[in-house]
Amino acid sequence: MATHETPNHTAAPPTDLEKDVHTSGADHYSGANGQNAAAAAHARHAGPFTRVADYRNMTEGEAQAFGGSLQPGLWKPYEHRKFANPAPLGLSAFALTTFVLSCVNLQARGVKAPNIAVPLAFGYGGLVQLLAGMWEMAVGNTFGATALSSYGGFWIAYGILLTPAWGIIATDGPYAANYSDHYSAVGFFLTGWFIFTTLLLLCTLRSTVVFFSLFFTLDLAFLFLACENYAANNGALTASRNLQIAGGTFGMLAAFLAWYCALAGLQDDSNSFFQVPVFHLPWSDKGKELRKAKSNRTVD
Repeated sequence: MATHETPNHTAAPPTDLEKDVHTSGADHYSGANGQNAAAAAHARHAGPFTRVADYRNMTEGEAQAFGGSLQPGLWKPYEHRKFANPAPLGLSAFALTTFVLSCVNLQARGVKAPNIAVPLAFGYGGLVQLLAGMWEMAVGNTFGATALSSYGGFWIAYGILLTPAWGIIATDGPYAANYSDHYSAVGFFLTGWFIFTTLLLLCTLRSTVVFFSLFFTLDLAFLFLACENYAANNGALTASRNLQIAGGTFGMLAAFLAWYCALAGLQDDSNSFFQVPVFHLPWSDKGKELRKAKSNRTVD
């Protein structure tokens, strides 16, 4: 008489190629419920309107780029961790602070003084974003840690620059002898951040449209605002004002793109009926994979 073996349905332990999918809050619950939620999240396949890939079926380097976790491209997934995704927090802090300062640069409702951005620069855009960057280190995201920590430092430095008590750009401060020189000094400060943002932009070329656009618009914002200060130092006030408007416009776009990426990182099946599209760049590996799958369906 033949003996029938009972199939073993126990899930295989995660391999070193499986990734903690930060973009799904369900993955970070503890206990049996968390394991079931993680399995359900992994079961969804990545597409242009979904955010979670089945990493169990991926080879090394096939994990798709996704702005919601501030991860720009192909990378080797790290071991499963119990940390939440810190990227939405950092992106939200960056977005709100940039939004307020961009409103001032656009002189919305006639507001010209940037002092309202100082408390945000110290508290939310500075401290909170810096802490989010530190947690990106804990979850193994080098790009996210570098970006969020650096821009957190930028906002703290900018808050110091705008604080009257420091007297850095005060009329009786270090530039009192030739006060117009402070415009060029601020221009140098912003030019440095333009260069740094360009370096980060180069790391997003194989990611998604929204993620690339975030750093592209931010890069242009730094460039135009730096040129605004150079023009002011030269006495070209009309050109300076136009450049400030351009910088404020691109800063506003960067703020909303950062909020978009933050939303993408916050959404999952437990809290939303839909998931915002990530729009993979056509030359990225994920974009090629999606086109190939679409072509195969057309042939069939």
